[in-house]
Formats: sequence, structure tokens, C-alpha cells
Amino acid sequence: MSISHDGGENQTKQSPREALLFRFKSFLLQIQRRFNNATGQKVRKHPPGGELVERPIIAESKTLLWTETEPEEKFLVAGKIQNLRLAVSEIDGVEIPAGEVFSFWKNVGRTTRGRGFVPGRELREGCIIPNIGGGLCQLSNALYDAALKANFEIVERHAHTRVIAGSLAEQGRDATVFWNYVDLRFRSPGAFRIETDLTGEHLAVKFRGTRILTPALHQITRAIAAKNGDTNSCASCGMDDCFRSVMPAANLDFGKTAFLVDEFVPEFDEHIRSTRTAKDDLFLPLDGKRYGKANYAWTTGGFGRVSQSSYVTAVRSFRSRRLAAQGAARQKNLLAMYERLAASYARNLCFDVLHVVVQQNLLPFLWRSGQLRGRTFDVLMTALPIKELQSRLDAAHQLNPQSKTLGDFRADPKLISDESEALLRARRIITSHTGIASLFPDKAEVLPWLMPVAEQFEKQKGGKPVIVFPASTVGRKGCYELREAIRGMDVRLITLGPYIEDAYFWQGFDVSRGGDDWLALADLIVLPAFVEHRPRRLFRAAAAGIRVIASSACGVENVSGITTITAGDGDSLRREIETVLS
Repeated sequence: MSISHDGGENQTKQSPREALLFRFKSFLLQIQRRFNNATGQKVRKHPPGGELVERPIIAESKTLLWTETEPEEKFLVAGKIQNLRLAVSEIDGVEIPAGEVFSFWKNVGRTTRGRGFVPGRELREGCIIPNIGGGLCQLSNALYDAALKANFEIVERHAHTRVIAGSLAEQGRDATVFWNYVDLRFRSPGAFRIETDLTGEHLAVKFRGTRILTPALHQITRAIAAKNGDTNSCASCGMDDCFRSVMPAANLDFGKTAFLVDEFVPEFDEHIRSTRTAKDDLFLPLDGKRYGKANYAWTTGGFGRVSQSSYVTAVRSFRSRRLAAQGAARQKNLLAMYERLAASYARNLCFDVLHVVVQQNLLPFLWRSGQLRGRTFDVLMTALPIKELQSRLDAAHQLNPQSKTLGDFRADPKLISDESEALLRARRIITSHTGIASLFPDKAEVLPWLMPVAEQFEKQKGGKPVIVFPASTVGRKGCYELREAIRGMDVRLITLGPYIEDAYFWQGFDVSRGGDDWLALADLIVLPAFVEHRPRRLFRAAAAGIRVIASSACGVENVSGITTITAGDGDSLRREIETVLS
């Protein structure tokens, strides 16, 4: 059926009868295609591989995801992006042997609701209509465009019957697809690899392999001449009596943000409360305020939807209680549970989420699963990137090779790669930690630390000056540097955690384990850490008027009452301690 559109006039509405006839014809053609596949040329689904990952790029195609459309059509574009998000996951990284045919539908598979596909933009008979899996032509167009640039043999390609302004069809480099009888197929005499990338703005397709210098024969099986002209859209054409018309008022305000959080951070809670809207989603492990769990005490009011992952949280709590407070086993369990929590959130992330604000520990797993593809996202960061963290631990281990904790755990390289790539793509890095913010000078948003109210206590008098080390005795907290800095000083040391390095680590020093009264005893707080992500005890001391010396790795630059030094600089540490105590 041909639809004409001229300034809002001469429009033809589609009827259910015509749609049913189209569906019947499609069914017959699908049966025919199945028969041809079974009796004719064999094609197969190609799996991802790693043999060609280092080959040079021989062709690429890049197109915008969000083009200029009417506000009423925004939900169809978002549906298209969701469908692309699923489809590219079936194609990204596949490697096709020399001489074998790549088939779009063999690799993508049928687009059904059960697989997560949603209504998206589909051009059919001159109209843009909503259809499950709609919008995949942007991917097939890009594949065809790249195949032409690579001089591949085009085995099958079908042109659109109508040209949409700004699309590859204007250049004659489009390839429409419709399950399963309208396919895109091509091959190369050399092996090649397909890589797909979906950012918040673009779809990109790259081919890796060996460049073919001579253009191959293009065997176009059903190239129909495309017609120029405007197209109607079922979301904005104004034909209210058409059975395809979809113009609910909600479409004008389509799209929302999802906040994906884990452990409670007061600075992030304040940030979320000041930026969220009434239609946004909140994903959290458990409603901490309702169940009396301070570590999940996020503000849940004012959201359109609040989703909890109670089962995953219960499993994590059970496993955590069975492990030691430190060590490689605990770190591995933490990562495993972060992955399960991220997967739980991903299952409930709807296609109307256009922007994501995600806590850092969940980031690499959401990136790996493809949930951030086609979306913009910000990262709530309380810790160093894994790559930087391990680099600092390695440097500290070189200074203190006798430490048994500085080298006890290193993350999987794939996890490091996933986090690094996701951080590179993030729109903003949101943090209060000045050390973390310094790693992202162009996109860090620094939130002010929320300082505690000064605690009231009676200062306990003593003979020797009292230095408090507000951490467990582990290498990353700077215990070796502190031990050498105070060696020979007539001071008393209080530590606030177990002696994990060695039970006799502080032998020869006037040392004791501190209790709840450590603030009342302290004359000076010292934390020369290589890694410190939660400097809350430093704030308690500073608010109480107690002098604090901390490394810049603690992320507390410019906090009143805290003097910063460089981690690992024992000489500077000793001088600062002597200055304060004198």
C-alpha cells in the first residue's frame, strides 16, 4: 500500500483488513524462506571469536541514534534503541570464516517480546509504525554500508520502498530486513570480524580482516527502487480513527532516569534527592529505612518506581558473615555478589530509561551485559578505578615487600577492562573524594563531604601524646610508614582495628587497641594510607577539633583541620607529626 503525504493532506489511513492481508502474505513468504534455507544455500549462526581481534579495521559505518523527530515519536526511537541494544549483542565480536555467508537473521534471531524486544520505529508501506523489533534496519543499513566499503560480495540485499531524510537510503546504501524472508547476506574471500558499538549518541559497525582491493560482484536479489517523499508516523500523523494511531499524552514526556545504588552514601543520597524527578526509578538492595538497615538507608520517597533486590541481598549477607574481614576470598565474594545484584537490576531496567546513574561497584557488570549501550550514564564513585587501585597497591608493595596484604588479591583483567571502558564512556563522574576526582579532570562533579556534628565528650588527660591510627594494621592504610615515622618518639599509639599484617607488628611500641573512647584520648589522628575510600573517622576527629594528618589518597583535600601529605613519604610524615606534637 502506498501512502502519500503532502503538508498534512492526501493522507491515507491503514485499515485492519490491509494489515491482516500483509500479515498473511508475510506468513507465506516466511514459509517459503524456511523451505529455501532447508534446500538451498546453507547459512549458519556465527559465534563470537578472538582470533581476528588484532586485525586492522577495513571498513566502518557510524550513524546517529537520535535524529530530529517529533516529540510524540520519542518513545518509538527509544524502542528502536532497545531493539538495537539486544541485536548488537548477538553480532558484536562474531567472526566469519573465509567464503562463508553472514546472515542478519541467522545471527540476530526472531524479535519477540519474550526476548526483550519492544515496539520500535518501522517503515512499512510509507508509514512509520510501531512494531515489535522495529528499528533494526539502522543496524542492517550500517552492516550493508560497511560491507560495500569493504568490497564484500553482497549475496542478498533489499532496498527500502521509501527514503527517510538523513538515512543511508538517501545514498542508496540501505538494506531493509523483515523476519525472516527479507534478509541481508554477504561474504568475503577472507575471514572477517564484526564489531558493534552503541553509545548514547551513535551506532557504529566495524569490520576487521584483510582488505579486498577489487570490488566484489553485488548480487542484489530484490532491489526495489526507493521513492522520495515524506512519511506518515502513527505517533504524530493526527489520524485518530486509524487503528494504528498511538498518541497518548504520556509520549510527550517520555523517558526517565534510573538510579542504581548499593551501599548507602550520604553525599550520593543528597545528590539523588536534588536531581531525581517524580517519574524516575530507584533500584536498591533493600529499603533500609523500612527494615532498619543503616547501610541501605536511601531516601525512597518521590520516585515513580522503587525496586528492591531482597533475595540477592539476603544471600550476600549470609555469605559475608562466613568470611574473614579481609583477604582474597572476601574480595572475590564481593565481586560475585556485585555481579548478581547488577543482573537483578538489569532484568527490571525498562526501555524507557534513557539515562542511568549507577554506583561504581555495579558499573563493569552492567557494561558487560550491554545494559548501558544506547544510554547516557553517570557514575557514583567512592573508590579508585580498579586499574588505578592495583597500580597503587603494586607501588606500595615495592616499598614494603614484606607485607602479606599488599599483594594478596588482583582482579580479573576482563573486569578491569570493562570498568575502564565504561568509565571512559561515562558522561559524568560524581564523587566527594578529591583523589578520585583528580583522575577525571574533564568530567568530575565534586560533591561536598557531609561533615558530622561535633561530638561532645570530656577530654581524657594523659602523660604521653596519643596518636590514633584509625584503621586496621594493613599495608594499604600506611601502617609501615607510620611505624617508621614514630619510631623513637615518646608517644602512645592507639589502633582501631585488628593486626592483620602480623600479630607482633607493633612490638616495641606503646600501643593498644582502641575502643569507643578513642576521640577523647586522641591528641593527633594519623592515616598515611595508599588507599582510603571511606575517611569518615577523619571527619569525626576534625569536627571535634582534633588535628588530623592524612595522605592525599584519602580524598580529603581542603577539608578544614586536615593536613595532607603524599602517601609513602615517610620523611614528610615524621616532620608533620613532630610539628603537631611540639
